[in-house]
Parts: sequence; structure tokens; C-alpha cells
Amino acid sequence: MTDHAELEAALRRGVRGDVDFGVTARALVTMDASNYRRVPRGVVAPRDADDVAAVLAVCREHGVPVVARGGGTSIAGQATGTGVVLDFTRHMNRLVSLDPDARTAVVQPGLVLDRLQEAAAPHGLRFGPDPSTHSRCTLGGMIGNNSCGSHSVAWGTTADSVRELDVLTARGERLRPGRDWGGAPQGLRELVEGELSRLRTGFPELPRRISGYALDALLPERGADVARSFCGSEGTLGVLTEAVVRLVEAPRARALAVLAYGDEGAAAEAAAGLLPYRPLTVEGMAADLVPPGAGLPRGGAWLFVETGGGTAGKARARAEEIVRAADVLDSLVVTDPAAQRALWRVREDASGTATRMPDGTEAWPGWEDCAVPPARLGAYLRDFRALLASHGLRGTPYGHFGDGCIHVRIDFDLLSEAGVGRFRRFSEDLADLVVAHGGSLSGEHGDGQARAELLPRMYGPELVALFERAKAVWDPDDLLNPGMLVRPAPLDSHLRFAPLPRGPVPVVFGYPADGGDFTAAVRRCVGVAKCRTASAGGPGVMCPSFRVTGEEAHSTRGRARLLHEMLAGELVTDGWRSPEVRDALDLCLACKGCRSDCPVGVDMATYKAEFLHHHYAGRRRPAAHYSLGRLPRWLRWASGARLTPLVNALAAVRPLARVGKRLAGVAPERAVPRLAGETFSRWWRRTAGRGSGSSGGVGESGGAGPLVVLWPDTFTEHLAPSVGRAAVRVLEAAGLRVALPPTLRMRGRPVGDGRSRSPLALLTARRARVCCGLTYVSTGQLDHARVVLRRTLDLVEPVLETAAPVVVLEPSCAAALRGDLPELLPDDPRAARLATRVLTFAEALERYAPSWVPPCVDRPAVGQTHCHQHAVLGDAPDRRLRAAAGLDGELSGGCCGLAGNFGFERGHFEVSRACADEQLLPALRDAPPDAVVLADGYSCRTQVEQLSGTRARHLAEVLAEALPDGP
Repeated sequence: MTDHAELEAALRRGVRGDVDFGVTARALVTMDASNYRRVPRGVVAPRDADDVAAVLAVCREHGVPVVARGGGTSIAGQATGTGVVLDFTRHMNRLVSLDPDARTAVVQPGLVLDRLQEAAAPHGLRFGPDPSTHSRCTLGGMIGNNSCGSHSVAWGTTADSVRELDVLTARGERLRPGRDWGGAPQGLRELVEGELSRLRTGFPELPRRISGYALDALLPERGADVARSFCGSEGTLGVLTEAVVRLVEAPRARALAVLAYGDEGAAAEAAAGLLPYRPLTVEGMAADLVPPGAGLPRGGAWLFVETGGGTAGKARARAEEIVRAADVLDSLVVTDPAAQRALWRVREDASGTATRMPDGTEAWPGWEDCAVPPARLGAYLRDFRALLASHGLRGTPYGHFGDGCIHVRIDFDLLSEAGVGRFRRFSEDLADLVVAHGGSLSGEHGDGQARAELLPRMYGPELVALFERAKAVWDPDDLLNPGMLVRPAPLDSHLRFAPLPRGPVPVVFGYPADGGDFTAAVRRCVGVAKCRTASAGGPGVMCPSFRVTGEEAHSTRGRARLLHEMLAGELVTDGWRSPEVRDALDLCLACKGCRSDCPVGVDMATYKAEFLHHHYAGRRRPAAHYSLGRLPRWLRWASGARLTPLVNALAAVRPLARVGKRLAGVAPERAVPRLAGETFSRWWRRTAGRGSGSSGGVGESGGAGPLVVLWPDTFTEHLAPSVGRAAVRVLEAAGLRVALPPTLRMRGRPVGDGRSRSPLALLTARRARVCCGLTYVSTGQLDHARVVLRRTLDLVEPVLETAAPVVVLEPSCAAALRGDLPELLPDDPRAARLATRVLTFAEALERYAPSWVPPCVDRPAVGQTHCHQHAVLGDAPDRRLRAAAGLDGELSGGCCGLAGNFGFERGHFEVSRACADEQLLPALRDAPPDAVVLADGYSCRTQVEQLSGTRARHLAEVLAEALPDGP
């Protein structure tokens, strides 16, 4: 076996691109989006075709396999390997040229599909195939898998869109496959001409036949198209370095007919009958995969039928014609582009949402894309359901009903020997069922390891032997992606779950959605890679650090892969002490965007906090963890000691501030925010008519309406008390009574009526402040966080004995109380009770003052929706409140980049600023002069001020200023 160091040295000598044999680089590519895992020897990101040739020469000399990899979203395991992985996404990712007259484009293999679509759109063109992973899959991967997508009923598969290819064989020969035997390796034509009869009769005729090698494309009556035959070969025949692809004319207007049926069977039966109307899509999905409030017509399953036309009216007319022709329970025709995109997101996210059954059980790929003739789809689905039931399995089919191609995630138990055995038996039976219906084992994602072993059941041993002979013509040394398609590895070997611990891993968070199992939480990431999109798009947040760096290690998926390898212990061997995992998590902003935007709900912010807790247990932490992570403690101390003016004065002296920031681990580029001269609570106490409550609470304001408890979070209390003052004015104007939480922590339990306290309890009470624990959680100081949160629960216990809601002005604090609190203290019932009481400012007004009419501001609004509000709380009430106040315009999505302590920590400033440059700062630059700049989060307001010089305000401040009696 070749020594790793020797192989690495040889590659570094011959390759100008990036050669990385480090733990992190290898860990990031051990898996794709399949059930399989292989640990490679190293990763190379070639700069050009010469680099690829050099890699092949070195690996051929050392007998090391080579695997080409694009976006890593393959579902059958073909983007994993034990040799050298070629990563085309880093350098060979360009659109070389685009010819709108010829309707062609020249692309490199690492080009993401959406980038090609963006370049073609101004010319009224597009690339036809569009898998649901279009925002991160690459053209090379699409050619390797012969990908299709939802529009294949109109524009076919990738093979239908390929003109010519530039390919390097394993032995270094440069070929240009095309029609009429163009670019064929020596011996291929002779092989085909000796097997014409077998090739003419051995392949089923159906639109989505992806399995095996497309050797029938080499028949003379089909143009002897070597490029088409190469498509779908999964990197086993040659390495693609460039491609000429065909573009199609994009409809000027589109309409979407959503057709409702009683169940998926009825929808499947109807799909083939719609094809004569020449729709652009006929996609199907059932209610199991549709989130509440998706806005679909009544039914149990739906077909998404898209039509196109030269005008919006023509597109709509075609959609209405299809509705009239379809036998449906209900229907909906959508012409608004934004509404169409929202519905398509539901369909595109199904590859992730399907990985969890309605009861939370895990479900996995493996039989993700079988295809049968469209006319047989209904019958096939009935038999498929019966087969699932006979094996005691469950799954929710969805997919390309118009092409007879079904996606499904099945609740295989891939953790136990018995479960893996059932997986194999079911796979064998299902292969037989698909063949019985005249179908293909793969209808979109390729065979890989998941299905290649079963190809003899579909094609017979003679045709499979012909596949092996074709592979030997292209790659006689079996150097390229061995174990795929021909001479495959067993379908139940190399399973990604095999090295994971079987027992529970001791953790601090409760992980209720994963049964308290941290390993199950990490398993949530199945690799669909929605986190690798180049832009958040609309209100989306995930994943800001990846969009800034473009590095897989800084994506949600990359971090999940490293955590997986940490638990596996084979490649990442230091466990919780792993520097590789620590470094990958360092640029995680803990924005929680993945919690909502990831189709499977990966919560990397929580995983990061968990990791940091264990990583630094008993060890010295970074300085920022002590300064920023314990910020509530320092601010309370400075305020209590009346040192606020001194702190502000010292921070204003630049040399002293520079030294202080260095000692505190704060980025030198950051200005130190000024502390408020008077805290919010102190203002509240001195305001006329308010005094201490009998049980340590702070007295409530006047009014006869419902009582709300206003949470004095650290930021409002010490840094932005104007927000708290404004909120009090608005809440009172809406007729609500306002109180602050108690500040006396009782040592005794309530007596009598549950509200009064014994005299001894009052005498022994201790003064304290409520705190959500956010800064402790974000820096992984979870023991401190739990102490703080228990103290908080003790303080608010009298509040929990009432019906009063808790209004939290700072979105990150509200999210911490709703999400982190019950997960950190799952055994304390008070935690869940407090979490359910938490309301945002807008929610409180909407729920407890529904008839109140806010003052009319009547100005455009720009700014930032806090990422925690987007991910955990939701902002629909805020949108309605802004609209009622005449604040028009959309706030920016994404993340402001400051993200609490993140943007203040040394080494993070450039990433923090780049995040703001994505959506927030451009929105501010383009805003009209009279626009109101809104940002409810203190971090967002600070980022706006420090990077643009603009003052942003909380919505409460804007409404308070507009009240009749002014600010």
C-alpha cells in the first residue's frame, strides 16, 4: 500500500491546485447525501485540466483510486471513495462562455447550476434539467449522474442537454466525446458493433432510465453519441474537465396549477393523462410532507403542474385548461412568481423533510428514485405500499409523477444487524418489483453503491457483463471510482452509521426532538446541502459563514460531518478536544438559521454550544468567553458599583481601549459600545407611581387592561434602555398594564394561597436579576448557564403562578428562553412553563391588545430581521404591526454578521462585515432618504451603526415616537 506522505508529496510536486491530506479535508468528504461513508486518503482541488492529468498520473503510478466530486449531493454513494477525491467546486467552477445565438454554454465541472441559470436568464434561456438541489449541485455532478429534475417532462435529462465533453481517461488520454463516435476510446466501437442485437433489445424504454451505462446511445440509429453515453457513468469511465451544453428557451410567463386528490394513488393515476397537454412539470407529493399553512387546496395529495406561455394570460389559460381536464377534489392556479416560489420550496425541501416521519422516526435514502413507465405509476405505488407493509417499513413517496419517477425516504433501521438485514431483503424485493413493472432501479440519482449490486436483476448477467467490458475499455486499471456500477461493493457495506457509538453520549442539552441522543441529532444532516447555497435568498439565513468563505468546513453540513467523524473516532480521534471541530465551529455565528432553513432542522448553534462546553471543560478558555460570555455579570457589577461613567471614560481613551480589547479578546476594529448612564430598571423605579412589590417584584404601571411582564434583558437594561422605555409607553398606550419581573429570590416555598410568602422567606431573600443565559450558552459555558437559568426560574416563579405573559424585547433573548431554556433544564417543569409564556413585542400587542390601532408612521422601512427571530420566533406579527403602522417595505434577510459575541471576537471582524455586506448594508445604501431603519436586535443595531454610521431603532422606539404625545 502506498504511503500517505509519499503520495501527498508526489501530488504537491505535480499539482498547482490545492492538495490537502489533513484530517479536516478528508472528514468533509467521507460522505455524500447517501447512506454510505468512505475515508479518503486526501483531497485535491485542481486548477485546470493539466492538474487533473497530473493527479491521474500520480495516482496511476501509486495504484490509488480517484473519485470526482461536485456538490456532494449524490444519494447513492458515488461521490465517496477511499483514494484521492477531486474537488471541482473550488477552482474549476467557471462558466467559460455562453453563446445565446447558438443556445450553448461551455462550463467547467464545478459550476453550480444556478450560476449557469443566472447567466442564461438575461437572454431568455435556461438549462433544462433542474434537480431540487439546483442551488448547490454542479454541472459535472449532473452529467455524472444524468440528473433530471422537475422539468424533465418538458426538457428531458442532462444527457438530452449535452453536446460535447472534454474528458481525461485514467491513463491520461484527452478525449472529446460527441456524436458519430467522436472522442471514443480505442476499442469502444468494436465492442458495440459486436453487440448490436443485445443493445437494441436489452434496455427498457422509459423517460427516466438512468441505471447502468447508456450503451444504447452508441447505436448507429441513435447517432453513436459518445457524449450521451458518457452521461450517467458516475465518474467511472473518465474525468470530465469541460462540457458544451445546450440551452432551451425559457417561457416568458409561467402559471402553476396545484391539483388536489384524495391520496397519492389517485394523483399518480392522473399524472400520465396530463402529459398530452405538454406541461412543464407534473410533480406529486402527499400531505405527510406538507407543512401546516402551506396554502394548498384541500386534499391528501397534490400534483404541481406548471405551464408556460408568451404572456401571463396564456400561461394561466393553459393551467386552467389542465384544471378542467383533471378530475380533482380541488385546485388552485397560482400566477404570482413569489407565491409560486414559496410552493416550489415546499416540494424542493422534501428531500430533507422526508428524513423524519411524522412521529419523529428517522428515514433514509437507498431507494430514492426508482422509475416506472408513467402509465404504470399508480399500480406500482399500490404494490410498493404493500411491499413496505410486508417488511414492516414506512415511507412517503413523492417526486416526478409525470415521468413515473418516485422519491422516498424509508424508516430503515441501519443501526442494528437485524435492521441492516431487513434493508437488504427489502432492497432485493423492491428491485424485483420495479423490474416487474418495466422500470429502472434509478430514475435520476444513479446506481452508485445503493443499487449497482442489483443491476443483474434489471438487465440480466449478460448485459451487466457488457457493462464491465465497456468499463475496461475506458478504464482498464479500474482506477476511477471503483466499486460503483460494475463489480460493486455490497449495498449493505460501508454504511455511514457503522462506526457511530451505540450507547448514549453524555451531553448537557436535552435534544427532545432526537430522544435526548446527541448522535441522533448529528445524524440529522443527510447531506442535501441546502446550507451551501451562494445566497440566502429572501428571508433565508442559513448559512452566512459559508456564503462568505465558500469553504465546506464553514457550512452547516461541513460542521455536521466533522461532528459525525468526531463521534465515529476513526478519523477525528480527539473527541470533544478535537481542534479540527473547534476550528470549523469557530466561524459558526450561532445564528440558528439552520434550525429553520435546513430541511431536517439541524441546529448547529446548539451543537456548537455543546461542543464548546466539553472542549473547554477544565481548561482555560479564550479571553472573549470570559469578557463577552459573562457580559451580564460585568455589566451588573459596573452598574451596581456606580462605575458606568468611569468605564465609558476609559473606553473613550484610545490607547486604553486598545489594551482593554486585546486583553478581553475583542476585535481591534470594533468600537466599545457605551453603557447607559441610567439602567432601564433604575429608570423604572424612579418613575412616579411605581414602587416595589410585596414579594420582590417591581410595581406595575397603571391601566385597566391585561397585565404583561416586561423582561429587562441585559442589552435593554444596560446598553439600550431607550428601547425599554419606549416599549412601556407603547404597551401602556395599547391599554396594557406593565410590570417587571421580581428581583428578590426567595429561599422558602410559597405558603397558603401559593402567592404569599412566610416572613422568614422575605427576610432571607436575596436580590438578583433575571437573565436568559444567552451569552453563557453562545460561548458554551453551559454549567454557568444552568445556574443562571435556575436562579431566573426561582425569581419568576410568582409570575408563573399568574396568567401574565412575559414580553421580551430582544429577539435573541426571547429565542433563548423559548428554545435553550427548556433544553438545558428539561427536568424542571418551570422551564417549559416560562418558555410558553414568552412573547415578542409584536406578539404581545397582537394577542393582548387586538383592537389597538398603532400610530401612523407612514414611511418606508428598511433594516434587519433578527436571525433568531426568523429561525425560532417567527416575524409574522411584526410584519402585520409594521403594515398597520404604515411602515412599508421588506426588512433584509440573512444575518447582520455581528451575532452577539461573534462579531466582537478577535479574528471575526472581516467575516462579520462580509455577512453584513451580503444583504443588510446594500439595503441601507439603496434606502430612500426618509426610510426608517429598523432592527429589533441590539447586535443588528450595533452592526448598522458601526459599519454604516446609521442609527437603527427597535420597532417599539419608532411607534413610541409616533404616539400623539411624542417620544
